[in-house]
Amino acid sequence: MSDGARMPKKNAEPSGVDLARVALRAAKEQARARGDAVRQKKQARRGGGLRSGARADGRDPMALGSAINRLITERGWETPAAVGGVMGRWPQIVGEDLAKHCVPQRYDEDERVLVVACDSTAWATQLRLLAPALVARLNEDLGHGTVRLIKVLGPGGPARRYGPLRAPGSTGPGDTYG
Repeated sequence: MSDGARMPKKNAEPSGVDLARVALRAAKEQARARGDAVRQKKQARRGGGLRSGARADGRDPMALGSAINRLITERGWETPAAVGGVMGRWPQIVGEDLAKHCVPQRYDEDERVLVVACDSTAWATQLRLLAPALVARLNEDLGHGTVRLIKVLGPGGPARRYGPLRAPGSTGPGDTYG
């Protein structure tokens, strides 16, 4: 046979072997595509297909303190958490004597006001005199402008009783409180 006999004709239609190869290649590509689709479905059910590897990512275990700090940052709770820390450290910030008689009640984040309740009018007056210095001290710890004002509440006083032995219109002991 000559070399011309081995060379396929360019105009000739593909033979059975060539058709089988083309069909096999198409079947493999279809099977690969189906397998990819099934794999993607399974990965979607398992959490997006992300897998933990040798490098650190957001799904790796972390210390509780780090997890809490990350949550506080993501939710924007930095200021309320910092003010809550101040309420826990109140005796160290204002001193033991003042802390025994004046207790922080709440913090209004919108108005930036710290509300403090005192057990007597004398301690309420003392805290009102110390308020500007205390605001400066709190803003050093929490960041500039976190506390704009300290609202001081005096003692509540006894409940007002109305009854047959009371003269209408008299204020009684309630006028000496607050």
